[in-house]
Amino acid sequence: MMKTKRVAVTSPQTRLARSRRRVRGRWRVPRLDPADTERARGLYRAQRGPALISVVLMFVLVLGLPVVFAVWPGLDRLRLLGIPASWLVLGVLPYPAMVLLGRWQLRRAERAEDR
Repeated sequence: MMKTKRVAVTSPQTRLARSRRRVRGRWRVPRLDPADTERARGLYRAQRGPALISVVLMFVLVLGLPVVFAVWPGLDRLRLLGIPASWLVLGVLPYPAMVLLGRWQLRRAERAEDR
């Protein structure tokens, strides 16, 4: 059985990032082919919109918590396992939501890069 070598196709952005790590001393912007330049611009445009949506959703999540507490002040009186529900909402809810938002954004960016 013959093994085939798998060739990884990297985006222009990834090649630029990797070239920055290898260079010691003063870094110069590498020149891209016109086709790679256009592809990098297209990727930037395709990823910019979903990234802005993710940032807005994160701010709504974090800045919306005070609104939730203002609308439902009874969360301080409600207790789960002896802990006020407001503390649980503030200390537990944002972190898994941010992780899920980050994974969602990463998948959308990778999908745009694969196209």
